[in-house]
Amino acid sequence: MTIEHAFGIDIGGSGMKAAPVKVATGELTAERHKILTPQPATPAAMAPIVAELVEHFGWSGPIGVTFPGVVRHGVIHSAANVDKAWIDTDADALFTAACGADVNVVNDADAAGLAEVRFGAGKDVRGVVIVLTFGTGIGSGMFVDGVLVPNTELGHLEIDGHDAERRAAASARDREGLSWKDWATRVQRYLEVVVALFSPSLIIVGGGASRKADKWVPHLDVGVEIEPAALENEAGIVGAALVGAMAHPIT
Repeated sequence: MTIEHAFGIDIGGSGMKAAPVKVATGELTAERHKILTPQPATPAAMAPIVAELVEHFGWSGPIGVTFPGVVRHGVIHSAANVDKAWIDTDADALFTAACGADVNVVNDADAAGLAEVRFGAGKDVRGVVIVLTFGTGIGSGMFVDGVLVPNTELGHLEIDGHDAERRAAASARDREGLSWKDWATRVQRYLEVVVALFSPSLIIVGGGASRKADKWVPHLDVGVEIEPAALENEAGIVGAALVGAMAHPIT
């Protein structure tokens, strides 16, 4: 049968949020629920929260979970904004055991990109589309004619001697008390490098900062179309649910 609904969990450096999703449309079918990411954000601390989010909705069925790092075949290979204990952890197996149901894990920005390319600002766009999520860090999802190039991690480009996300993530604006315009100057410099390297047809900006896109996106001009994420900060949940559903094909 065709999977009509799946459950998405979006893990971020500051919060873990979840909701059930209608797979055909990308619509959340219930108000999302959020729990603060534990500190330190270790596997042992986070797995019970994933289970709690599932239990909150009384969910049974396909589950997808995003993770802020490189994910290959469910195993974590980087952890810039969570505890380093995650590295080499089989997150698929960990969360599956915690939830008592099959769980599939994907990079967070890749998930957001999947949602935007399927339902949002990147739908039917040809060429290279880059989705950048501005939050605790900078996540990236790259698509070529709609096909994902996974785990690009463009937030860790070295720009002017700095790891890009240390200066241009949304958390940097909060940490340093920058105005939206001053922070946009840093994002501008970051995007100039991204454009020079990859020549995208479209850049989609998402993450928590996308909720106030009108305060900073108008300050950006890199010679490439820049669009706020149509799904805003729900893209990660939707993309996670899509991954969960794709792992359960028609049977």
